Amino acid sequence: MNRIWIAGAIVAAAAIAIFLWRSPTGPGATGDAFATELPALESDRVLPATDESGRFGFATFAGGCFWCTEADLEKVPGVLDVISGYTGGTLENPSYERVAGGGSGHREAVLVRYDRGLTSYQALLAAFWRNIDPTDGGGQFADRGQQYSSAIYVHSPEQRRQAEASIAELTQSGRYDRAIVTPILDAERFYMAEDYHQDYHAKNPLRYKFYRSNSGRDRYLERTWGEQLAIDFSMFEAEAKAPYSRPSDAELRTRLDDMQYHVTQQEGTEPPFRNAYWDNKEPGIYVDVVSGEPLFSSTDKYDSGTGWPSFSRPLESSLIVEEKDYKLLLPRIEVRSRYGDSHLGHVFEDGPAPTGLRYCINSASLRFVPRDALEREGYGEYAKLFE
Repeated sequence: MNRIWIAGAIVAAAAIAIFLWRSPTGPGATGDAFATELPALESDRVLPATDESGRFGFATFAGGCFWCTEADLEKVPGVLDVISGYTGGTLENPSYERVAGGGSGHREAVLVRYDRGLTSYQALLAAFWRNIDPTDGGGQFADRGQQYSSAIYVHSPEQRRQAEASIAELTQSGRYDRAIVTPILDAERFYMAEDYHQDYHAKNPLRYKFYRSNSGRDRYLERTWGEQLAIDFSMFEAEAKAPYSRPSDAELRTRLDDMQYHVTQQEGTEPPFRNAYWDNKEPGIYVDVVSGEPLFSSTDKYDSGTGWPSFSRPLESSLIVEEKDYKLLLPRIEVRSRYGDSHLGHVFEDGPAPTGLRYCINSASLRFVPRDALEREGYGEYAKLFE
């Protein structure tokens, strides 16, 4: 039998399998068939480059299959959220079927929210180029059509300037045999994709790996970038000064007592019922003893019976980092502060409604700021919680 025919049949079979695994009517379907939008996306307005505080930045990229783009951009330190969705077309409230079928004008894309005190748009661009083939205007890898073509949607003139500069730099590098055709377009309204597409790589790891390995994406990227595929993100300066910071270890050893240092820096645990705040009922907020980040509020504190301060939710979720902890036999979710990088405690799924969560936190990692001292200590914006 002709080997070319056999190879063609294998490629066709793989393409059919990829389509079925990506189709909402195939074995990958697990969620709502219609897009639901985040509160920030409910209006017709296009998101600006930063939020009102200037602390968070927004970026939008189309890189073919949004499963892959989302998975790769989530790895960038300082990225807070990556949302899969659709943008660029005129069809309102598009569904996956309408976009994947072509003709909607939309592209599969991702919306990124990042902490400008930890990373930058320039770092996101570096990660984006290492996710796509910018010389392919007809789609990306196994996914063909305008709906899978790459694009950079800019939220400001400064983002456009940086995107143009990065394309010029790539062109001059001689890395590509063909011209870069990824367009730079003004950001348009972004529609969040169906629930089953969000964090698909984490929720369906085997299906995701099957799709990605058969798409040809990684083989192309490894061949094109070689050792430069891995990025040293420490090379990129943050866009803005971080609102909180971690002091030097020498300063921490001087400022913290033995238990505070043991808990926050050595991931220790204080004894239950013999700590400062387990039964504190005074109104106020709890901040990181290391950096001063506002982490929890007395309005969310409850008596869990464990002997440690327990909260049903964080005061500022963006200041909380959750990581898997394998120190005990069963894995747990460790809770750390974003800027101070302090070990705080763990979060469990046995808390009260409406969150069902219990943030079990060491008193030694916290400093309590009473309601009457909020304004004086620079936390006046939280006084409204106690009106």
